[in-house]
Amino acid sequence: MRLSQMLFVTLREDPADAEIPSHKLLLRAGYIRRIGSGIYAYLPLMWRVLQKVSQIVREEMNAAGGQECLLPQLQPSELWKESGRWDTYTKAEGIMFALVDRQQRELGLGPTHEEVITTVAKEMIRSYRQLPLNLYQIQTKFRDEIRPRFGLMRGREFIMKDAYSFNLDEECLKKTYSAMDVAYRNIFRRCGLAFRAVEADSGAIGGSASQEFMVLADAGEDEVLYTSDEKYAANVEKAVSLPPEIIPSPFTKFSNEATPKTDTIEKLCKLLKCSPTVVVKNVLYEAMYDNGRLVLVLVQIRGDQEVNEVKLQNELVRLASDYGATTLLTLKVPDGAAQDKWAAQRVPLGYIAPDLSDDYIQKAKDIEAKFLRIADLTVTGLTNFVTGAGEIDHHVVGANWGKEYQLPQKVADIRKAKINDRALHDPNQTLQSARGIEVGHIFQLGYKYSRAMGAVYTNEAGVETPLCMGCYGIGVSRLAQSAVEQSYDKDGIIWPTTIAPYTAIIVVPNISDAEQMAAAEKLYNQLNEAGIDTLWDDRDERAGVKFKDADLIGIPYRIVTGKALKSGKVEVVERATKRTREVALGDLVNTLLAAIKS
Repeated sequence: MRLSQMLFVTLREDPADAEIPSHKLLLRAGYIRRIGSGIYAYLPLMWRVLQKVSQIVREEMNAAGGQECLLPQLQPSELWKESGRWDTYTKAEGIMFALVDRQQRELGLGPTHEEVITTVAKEMIRSYRQLPLNLYQIQTKFRDEIRPRFGLMRGREFIMKDAYSFNLDEECLKKTYSAMDVAYRNIFRRCGLAFRAVEADSGAIGGSASQEFMVLADAGEDEVLYTSDEKYAANVEKAVSLPPEIIPSPFTKFSNEATPKTDTIEKLCKLLKCSPTVVVKNVLYEAMYDNGRLVLVLVQIRGDQEVNEVKLQNELVRLASDYGATTLLTLKVPDGAAQDKWAAQRVPLGYIAPDLSDDYIQKAKDIEAKFLRIADLTVTGLTNFVTGAGEIDHHVVGANWGKEYQLPQKVADIRKAKINDRALHDPNQTLQSARGIEVGHIFQLGYKYSRAMGAVYTNEAGVETPLCMGCYGIGVSRLAQSAVEQSYDKDGIIWPTTIAPYTAIIVVPNISDAEQMAAAEKLYNQLNEAGIDTLWDDRDERAGVKFKDADLIGIPYRIVTGKALKSGKVEVVERATKRTREVALGDLVNTLLAAIKS
């Protein structure tokens, strides 16, 4: 492609609305343009990058046994209601664009396609002889993000590869899941990314196990906790660890102590001269289920620890059926104003006792009459602990489970693992932290959708059996920007060769020089014929402008038909290293092919 014929406009200054380096560079280099909040146009250079990423994805998915298809973006609400996710996606998480057509039918723009693909499978898969089956698509998805930001990282419209496997049983699913794990690692390596596979929370997708693939970058929105022996890595939402050792309590007798103005753990421990490891912190939450039922949740956790609200949400979703519901809509810590809706009397926030009376809750139709009490594992072994006394400016000391207070029947791991915690697999290893950008996620769904939607097959014994499912996603447009976030310098983008829009760019310093132009045209044809995607900067611009633009757009190899032509050579500059060398005209194709291969 001749640059003079391309839609190509670069900016010298960073756009005001761009926050992270990759977003700034993609806008400055003319790869994307903002059309609306979280909505971007992919311009010719960017589209070539996305096509190359998609082709790598396609090749690895096909090699792993996938079959490509294309599913509808417009999805009937009935499918989502059948799976039980309509309220979750339109109300709880609120990320689905929902609309009503002229026939008053509810529809949603697809943020994901589990319901659609399960419907296809229900109607087309009949026998065990058709399994396992893996279908995938590369398509635009839509999510109504509360705060779109960072360009293609968190947009309301984006390109995604999503795959869905249908398996005989869980053993069969594990084999497919393993094959997808290998395929994903191949994809990210071929795209030139430094990444880490981590344990992850399944979220609203559901399933028994999932793994995220994180591109390591300082601008990543996710925190990854890992050990240096490379035997453990997890998203902070999922991570587990051993908490710090308990420092013994200085209190041996139970008593109620005046503790004025100690509504924080730090103030309390300073006054009582004790460690937060012997404090039982009582945290109150409001949980609203999809049937409109409000449940007040009282969590006990050690004073030096924090509640992992993702883990708590998952626990509450598992308990939804106890309250006649299917899923959780909202979870929040109530302030004083929020209590007006459900409290019979004001709860002493900051001084709550583990045995907070159910009498604090109003008797109302849609409000659960009793607190749901959940204890984190960190409090189960505490003795002579400190906790709230149930009245403002008072705490009790020297308390014990089974004596002054009863340990809740529901005990679970709902604490947030933190940097420097000891690892479960080896207490000598401590958790370290890195920032990551999630570019891929694979799930073992199991039977969640097939059972809800009646997708079955007939096994060898002639018995109808639910399909065992998996799903596997890659953010294609996010991956492309992640590559920029991971590889750039003060001059611009440094694309990995495999996904760069062009592999080489020929720069003619002086287009009025017939010898420079003739050499450029000959090399341009030779390189393209050899399979090396080549861009030709034939614009009537100063050489310095062309060099700056070549660096900004990040083409891996710059070929300059300049002064070296007098000795039958061209100057070759490697974008990543800035290394410059002169190469004979007749050797250029083979030199570049060897460099690309290496």
